[in-house]
Amino acid sequence: MSTQSPAAGVADRLVRIGAIVFGIGALGTLATVIPLFTGADPLPTAAYLVSMLMGVGFALALGGLLLQARQSRRQARSAE
Repeated sequence: MSTQSPAAGVADRLVRIGAIVFGIGALGTLATVIPLFTGADPLPTAAYLVSMLMGVGFALALGGLLLQARQSRRQARSAE
């Protein structure tokens, strides 16, 4: 039987989803910056909105990490 609570799976999923969303935002940022250096026409506003996903992904991953830290602290206190 697992010693992790069901909420531990939620925290892990938050970190994974946050990393994926951050990656998508990073690709969007790269796609919006490249035309600025090459002299091409700027991309539409939607591309700039996709690059904002970096912050959303970072916040999701950070929330998952904080949730994991809180759960491990609770487990350490209950083990004492």
